[in-house]
Amino acid sequence: MTKQKPAIDPDLIRELAQLLEETGLSEIEIERDGQRVRVARPVPGTAPALPRQVEAPPTSPAPLDAETTPADLAKHPGAVISPMVGTAYRGPEPGAMPFVDVGSQVAAGATLLIIEAMKTMNQIPAPRAGTVTKILIEDGQPVEFGEPMMIIE
Repeated sequence: MTKQKPAIDPDLIRELAQLLEETGLSEIEIERDGQRVRVARPVPGTAPALPRQVEAPPTSPAPLDAETTPADLAKHPGAVISPMVGTAYRGPEPGAMPFVDVGSQVAAGATLLIIEAMKTMNQIPAPRAGTVTKILIEDGQPVEFGEPMMIIE
């Protein structure tokens, strides 16, 4: 005879949801008697977590010219897209040298810039190896979710 796990107490879920509201947290997780309960709620103004990008096979990039719009650049195979809303910084601290400049060679996973979101500094890694051919943001500039920030070819 197999042993059944006890049902999760709905009052516990309500209690955790109430705790989220009272504390302003976006999620909480507990483990009790071998069962794990996670309660989460969306937070206005934040972007959902994105899955890790898998490097696509090399393709011939679209040529960049003066008439290229940001929407076109977001579709570029070498575009580095903002995974969140926040403030982009090109260097590790004010006055410091930027992580990369146009012409910099980068390895996949190397830090390209930092986005500050909700008082948290988030390092943005290079999705692929290559050369930075275009930087589309200024240091300290606000960025939107899905906005192209750099092109790596």
